[in-house]
Amino acid sequence: MMKLKGKVAIVTGASSGIGRSIARLFASHGAIVYAVARREERLKALQEETKDCVGKII
Repeated sequence: MMKLKGKVAIVTGASSGIGRSIARLFASHGAIVYAVARREERLKALQEETKDCVGKII
């Protein structure tokens, strides 16, 4: 499913919990996700986890 292909999403709190889940879901549906959080190392881990998704975590 690529319902969000070409769309842009800004997700706050993306390093854990609901924010992380939403960021992963949006990326899997093709969105370009601007992930924002206080824990940079967790954001980098999220990027690595989603590198094979249709969308992209920035």
